[in-house]
Amino acid sequence: MITPILIAKLLIVPSMLLLLTLVGRRYGPALAGLLSALPVFAGPVLFILALEQGNVFASHAAHGTLLAIVAILVFSLTYAWMALSWGVAVCLLCSYATYSLTAYLLQFVHLPIEQSFAVVIGLTLCAQWAFPKVSTEQQASAPAGLFDLLLRMGCGAVLVVFVTYFASTFGSRMSGVMAMFPLMTTVLAGFSHHYSGGPFAVAMLRGMVYGYFSFAIFCLLLSVSLPNYSLVVSFMIAVPGVLAAQLVARYFLMRRKTH
Repeated sequence: MITPILIAKLLIVPSMLLLLTLVGRRYGPALAGLLSALPVFAGPVLFILALEQGNVFASHAAHGTLLAIVAILVFSLTYAWMALSWGVAVCLLCSYATYSLTAYLLQFVHLPIEQSFAVVIGLTLCAQWAFPKVSTEQQASAPAGLFDLLLRMGCGAVLVVFVTYFASTFGSRMSGVMAMFPLMTTVLAGFSHHYSGGPFAVAMLRGMVYGYFSFAIFCLLLSVSLPNYSLVVSFMIAVPGVLAAQLVARYFLMRRKTH
């Protein structure tokens, strides 16, 4: 049966991805890069989980999403090192294997949200130095074509429907982890690797790490806010937080590039 909530699941993520693409073409990469820090996949999933399962469930799910950043880091590092010698298919298979193992182990991690946040931030800081050193001066960026955009939009809709449909089966923690499934990373890394080579994919994956700082702040703010405030107010607290954190991250990224 088609319901308003099902329509929202199918349209919200594709619409956000389309909007980001149009903003990038109209106003340039600076604004698009800032907006891309928004949790385009995890945010809608957590929002719908709160609508269907309640704020407390979504709060625990946001805690799981925060921890899932560790699994994304493992996925990215695995892909980056293998991309120097192997093709896209092999890199993705191995990266999914390490991601799945890490996501499974995260189920047994039970830390307060503040400690989880500190651990994730610490590991994200360390991860920047764990990527292989590559040069991309001779590389061209991967074309952002219609197929690329449609693939992201379709995968986003599938992710939202899948996680929210099986939320009661997964439980709050695993639902949150699944909300961080590396669909966007898969598409971006795969296309970059295919069109521009392994070194370009490595550089792109390393650059994405800076976005995880702001994403971690989003998960922290949302997890803390949801049990105490309404759903709308909680997101009004978390979204400005992620944008402010992304501005700081971009500042340090640009400063690092100039040195």
